[in-house]
Amino acid sequence: MIALPEPKPDVLARRDAIIAELRPLLADDAVIADPLMLKPYETDGLSAYRQVPLAVVLPRTTEEVAAVMRCCHRNGVRVVPRGAGTSLSGGALPLADAVVVGLMRMNQILDIDYADRCAVVQAGVTNIGITNAVAAHGFFYAPDPSSQLACMIGGNVNMNSGGAHCLKYGVTANNLLGLKIVTVEGEIIDIGGAHLDAAGYDWLGLLTGSEGQLALITEVTVRILRGPEGARAMLAAFDSNEVAGACVDSIISSGIIPVALEFMDRPAIHA
Repeated sequence: MIALPEPKPDVLARRDAIIAELRPLLADDAVIADPLMLKPYETDGLSAYRQVPLAVVLPRTTEEVAAVMRCCHRNGVRVVPRGAGTSLSGGALPLADAVVVGLMRMNQILDIDYADRCAVVQAGVTNIGITNAVAAHGFFYAPDPSSQLACMIGGNVNMNSGGAHCLKYGVTANNLLGLKIVTVEGEIIDIGGAHLDAAGYDWLGLLTGSEGQLALITEVTVRILRGPEGARAMLAAFDSNEVAGACVDSIISSGIIPVALEFMDRPAIHA
C-alpha cells in the first residue's frame, strides 16, 4: 500500500471558505464540492487507491487556471491536475486536502499549420482528436497510447506517453514543440513554440514526463506528420516467441522501420 501525505488540518478546517473563494473565479457549474459528485474523481485508472478530494474545479481557459492556482497558493492548498484519468500509475490520485483541476473542458484545437506541420491544442483535447482533426489533409499525430480514444494530450505530456508508433516516430517528447504552463503561483509562461528548437535550457525536456509536479499544462504545440503512403495492417503467426523475435530483428536490421509493430504471445491471446 502507498502512504499518502497527511492532510493539513488547517486546510480541512477552512474547506467551506476555500470553496467559496473558488466559486467566483469560474462558471457556476465549474466548482464541485458535493461529496457524491466528488466520487468520480477519487481515483484514476489505478483504481486500487481512492481518496475523495477537497474539491474539483473545471476551468475552460488558461486565465481561469491561473486564477485557481493563485487562490490555492494563497491558501496553502495542494493542487492535483487531472486529464481523462486513464493513468495506471496513480498520476491523478488526489489528496484529502487537495483541489483537483480537471482539464476536460479545455478541449479546443486552437490552430493547425499544415505548412509548418504543427498544431496548437488545449490540454484537454484527446490524443485521437488531434489525428481526427488533421486526417482529411493526410496528416496524423504519431504517439498513440492504447487509451488514445480517451486520454488527453496534457496527460500525455505529463507521462511522456508512447504507443505502437513509437518505434518509428518516437514518444511524446519527440513530437512536442511548445507548452503553455501555469506555475504554482499562478504565473502563465510560454515554453518553446512552433519551431524546431528554442534557445536556452531544455524546459520542455524537464516538464515532459514530470507527472504534473512542476506546473499545470494548459496548451500544447505538437508536431503533425504526413500519413505513411500505402500503409496497411498485416497479421503473421509464429510457432514460438523466439521465431517472432527473430522476424522483428530481421525486419529492422534490413533497414525497414515499420510504422508499428505489436506482439501478443499465446497467454495474451487467451486473456
